[in-house]
Amino acid sequence: MSEELKNRIEETVAYLNARKTINPKIAIVLGSGLGGLTKTIDIIDEIPYTQIPNFPVSTVPGHKGTLIFGKLNNVEVVVLNGRFHYYEGYSMDVVTYPQQVFCGIGVKTIILSNAAGGMNPTFKVGDIMVIRDHINFFGTNPLIGVNDDKLGPRFPNMSEVYSHRLIKLAHSKAEKLNLHLQEGVYMGVSGPCFETPAEYRAYHILGADAVGMSTVPEAIVSHHRGMDIFALSVITDLGVVGQVMEASHEEVLQAAGDAEPKMMKLICEMLPEM
Repeated sequence: MSEELKNRIEETVAYLNARKTINPKIAIVLGSGLGGLTKTIDIIDEIPYTQIPNFPVSTVPGHKGTLIFGKLNNVEVVVLNGRFHYYEGYSMDVVTYPQQVFCGIGVKTIILSNAAGGMNPTFKVGDIMVIRDHINFFGTNPLIGVNDDKLGPRFPNMSEVYSHRLIKLAHSKAEKLNLHLQEGVYMGVSGPCFETPAEYRAYHILGADAVGMSTVPEAIVSHHRGMDIFALSVITDLGVVGQVMEASHEEVLQAAGDAEPKMMKLICEMLPEM
């Protein structure tokens, strides 16, 4: 991490630490079409990204662009209502800027959510997949560059990026809620194109169950910084051989919105024990 980037992060952290009136240990990142979860939050403060020093601005429809401090099921949380993507032209430093800031304000656990295309033939649109592992197919890595050993190791061990404890908790709570969960491997790609049938087939052969354009860089940085990670994909379209859907961003947003109540119930149920 460059000194310039470190100084920018410290300035952002100082602003938020001076403004916030709660000290959340859990952060939630809302993916495409999942911003409706904010309706269930007891909002204490909602800050547009444009008001936060050095913070990027999301340009993608379905990402509102506000940072929320509040309570969800009586648990203090900070919520990123709109993320940043590599395909928007941002560098990896910008894409993962919020995760660096979260660490600075004391977050210990992060929940990542996204909309993804399902390649596992047992999946259907509207399913929720717990991410147990990922494949980084971005062609780059957010940790490239000078490493600050005070923040994390030069060569992070990636054997358990996604917390086994939190995955087990999710399945336990889903059973209580009578909610069917899928589990699988998420392939992170740069986008912005949706996949070709050949790409879907290739990614599934490589071991991926779902594919999307986010989450992996955020997970890598969060893991590097020592946070516990729990991640969910809402399956919004299918790339199963013989069932490849012609997807549009609008249809992805609609499918994510339809599945959102199930994801919301699961997260709310998990929070007190995270």
